[in-house]
Amino acid sequence: MTELRNVEAELSRFRTRVLVAGVAVFVAFSLLAARLVYLQVYRHVDLSEQAESNRTAIVPIVPNRGLILDRNGIVLASNYSAYTLEITPSKVQNLDDTIAALEKIVDIQPRDKRRFKRLREESKSFESIPLRTRLSDEEVARFSARRYSFPGVDIKARLFRSYPYGELGSHVVGYIGRINQTEKDAIEEREEEGNYRGTDYIGKLGVEQSFEQQLHGQTGVEQMETSAGGRAMRRLASSPATPGNTVMLSLDIGLQKLVEDMFGARRGALVALDPRNGEVLAFVSKPSFDPNLFVDGIDQESWQALNESPDKPLLNRALRGTYPPGSTYKPFMAMAALQTGTRSPSAIIHDPGFYMFGGHRFGSPENERGGAMDMHRAIVESSNVYFYSLANEMGVEAMHDFMAPLGFGQLTGIDINGEVRGVLPNQEWKRKYFKRPEQQKWFAGETISLGIGQGYNSFTMLQLAQATAVLANNGVKHKPRLVMGTRDTVTGELRPLPAEPPVDLGYKPGNVAVVRRALVGVTQQGTSTKVFAGAAYLSGGKTGTAQAVSIGQNQKYNKSRMEESRRDHAVYMAFAPADNPRIALAVIVENAGWGAGVAAPIARRVFDYVLLGQYPSEEDMLAVQKGTAAAPTGKPRKAADMNALLADAAAAAGH
Repeated sequence: MTELRNVEAELSRFRTRVLVAGVAVFVAFSLLAARLVYLQVYRHVDLSEQAESNRTAIVPIVPNRGLILDRNGIVLASNYSAYTLEITPSKVQNLDDTIAALEKIVDIQPRDKRRFKRLREESKSFESIPLRTRLSDEEVARFSARRYSFPGVDIKARLFRSYPYGELGSHVVGYIGRINQTEKDAIEEREEEGNYRGTDYIGKLGVEQSFEQQLHGQTGVEQMETSAGGRAMRRLASSPATPGNTVMLSLDIGLQKLVEDMFGARRGALVALDPRNGEVLAFVSKPSFDPNLFVDGIDQESWQALNESPDKPLLNRALRGTYPPGSTYKPFMAMAALQTGTRSPSAIIHDPGFYMFGGHRFGSPENERGGAMDMHRAIVESSNVYFYSLANEMGVEAMHDFMAPLGFGQLTGIDINGEVRGVLPNQEWKRKYFKRPEQQKWFAGETISLGIGQGYNSFTMLQLAQATAVLANNGVKHKPRLVMGTRDTVTGELRPLPAEPPVDLGYKPGNVAVVRRALVGVTQQGTSTKVFAGAAYLSGGKTGTAQAVSIGQNQKYNKSRMEESRRDHAVYMAFAPADNPRIALAVIVENAGWGAGVAAPIARRVFDYVLLGQYPSEEDMLAVQKGTAAAPTGKPRKAADMNALLADAAAAAGH
């Protein structure tokens, strides 16, 4: 009986185990079935896409960057294709050993290693970083034969930016460089990351930066079938890239070269505008730099040489350099006097050679004759006393309010980035600029020097050129612009960029005529008479000598005894032809002395180029560079012939 009960108990346990096992198997199969239903039905589309993506790869097609042309269609920035040896650090086990092995196959210089190290610090480990650029066909063949030994290293065909004129116009054209993290963040903020897939370079300066969107183009894509190892097998579909647009500048590169050559090794800036529409004809900053150094990553030695040079070649002096305008400010002071009714053209001011105010003697070294000064003579002979007294009569606020609409101390809004405002002083400016209360008070004596373009006045040559253009255009102001339009690379369609409407400052024609006649007088019997002797046209202009450092009232300026960096700047503003101006300019030569002796000769030859098609003779060019020129000497060359030589030289240097 006991045995029977044991058997039944054993059977009961067995049935329980079978039931539990059956339930477990049922649950397991149910879960498996549910999973299969989930994967096959609910996740079918998603998993199908993932499977397809494992089989295919989306590869971006980087667009060709647009060209940059001058006003005559001369190419200032273009592209060429070359092979690059690149390393993806995340795929390389020992980077130093890999580079050492590559040196036995490809020529790798220390500067290449330094550039690679810097780019690696700026990039992510999974990004491909160039070690050597512009490989020869022989180097490509040698590496290709050994490629299997270098995982993570590859050769890529890339488009490189080329600036065929090198340093010429570099501050205007700008350059491109490798995209940094800040720029990547900005691209993401603009939701343009899709258009920059595969793009490693972006505009960093000048037109390259300011017109990046037009120059970059639209990125295309290729859908490729890949093997299990990720190797491309065949193209499944593609959407071609759209090249960037061509950007057309108002700049005349021939005129730009003439001006840069005339500066020689000296520092300074020149801006030339068409007063009728605001187009920039020349935009010079000297010294300059070679933008080709930045194309594939500038090496440390070159960067250090540029960045630490006392001449500051990276500074765009035309856009960011600020200087006191000196006596070139006087015509605008005269215009202010007429428009505000402060002084009539015939009012006489006695000039004894100095001006006393508050016990301080303000000198007038530019005017040796003195005597009775009306407005015309005061401008022609550059009487400081006349304009000292005018500044005292007007006061700082009236001067500020008249000069601001002319553009002094204001952003002109030119179409490249980086412009600075300069300083057009008044009482509010001083309160904001100085921190201590005793420094914030405006003193009447500070007003006096403002009348001759000294004191706190500090402007860019762009601002002075724009103000000169306003006088030349009878009080009508145009916004300066470098880019006239774009051309669609695909369709060839020209798209002019609309200019902003001009602003009429409301000057009375008679008042403008008074000032313009006086400026013509400067070139006929005034401070720049010798420079414009024999010119086949009439022009108006005004010389200026801007102090680089202050001189005490009992001290006398002696150029020969001063360090070069402390010497006065030479300034000139001008327009031509006098009756119907086609060009207005402002030029400064740093620490060069008197405006008539150094700056005005540059302006004369600019006018000869634009109006007469003439280019200085070799001997005359040398005299201008030395600062010993007056009127042109020797037989002038034809500007067209010189520009043809310039184009040939650029073509020979191009890729």
